[in-house]
Amino acid sequence: MSAIAATFRELKRRNEGGLIAYAMAGDPSPKHTVKIADALIAGGANILELGIPFSDPIADGPTLQRAAARALKARTTPRKVFDTVAAIRTAHEVPIVLMTYYNIVHQMGAPAFCRAAEKSGVNGIVAPDLPVEEAGPYRKAAAHCGLDTIFLAAESTSDARLKDLLEASSGFLYLVSTNGVTGTRETLRDDSKAFIKRAASLTGGRVPLGVGFGLSQPSHVRQVIASGASAAIIGSRFAKIVEQNLNSSDVMWEKLRRCAQTLKGGGALSSPRHLRPDVPT
Repeated sequence: MSAIAATFRELKRRNEGGLIAYAMAGDPSPKHTVKIADALIAGGANILELGIPFSDPIADGPTLQRAAARALKARTTPRKVFDTVAAIRTAHEVPIVLMTYYNIVHQMGAPAFCRAAEKSGVNGIVAPDLPVEEAGPYRKAAAHCGLDTIFLAAESTSDARLKDLLEASSGFLYLVSTNGVTGTRETLRDDSKAFIKRAASLTGGRVPLGVGFGLSQPSHVRQVIASGASAAIIGSRFAKIVEQNLNSSDVMWEKLRRCAQTLKGGGALSSPRHLRPDVPT
């Protein structure tokens, strides 16, 4: 059983919703990323997702685009991201997922990329622009290295294609909760909740569901977990905290920890007394 699967099994045993915390690796520097990971994990993140900065991040909204630009300005390369993962691994055992556009994998070669990821301590990879129909060689390389392959599904995905994605995914299936790119939004649409329920009915509990894009409040976390998801994926809200505190690292890390703690509380379904209201950080 993979580390990601074991994490979701333990969350299910505790009747608890998971928090997958996303951070852009190298924003504002690789050294900062290690401390950011410390803060998010201290706040209760069950899985850490690190983005590899890319010059054309087609799935990212303005907040994460700016984060990628800062990371690239800091000369963050895929190799430096692997080094960052290794540094985080010295202190933490939580599963680590990389989010990367497939051009980066292609340039390095899928076998070499997967070997480097495994060696650094990565547990799974999300490549949002990799179609499942063309993923055979990559999936083989990832499986050889013990890495989970995490595909994405959108509201427009048909039931037939959802079944294909569920069959091909390991670790979890990433559900995109809104049309468009990443970014914080005020409300979770009814259509999004219906989509989560549809995916949950198809998977029958065989593959955990992580829901991302647009989530930013504890109420969003509660709603996606109540709709059948196993975890909420939060990124842009954390990236905004980084952006707003570039000149005060200690404040940045404390606000990230507090924010993760608040969001994690929204998914603790087994302990309603721990749920906290939506409060600014």
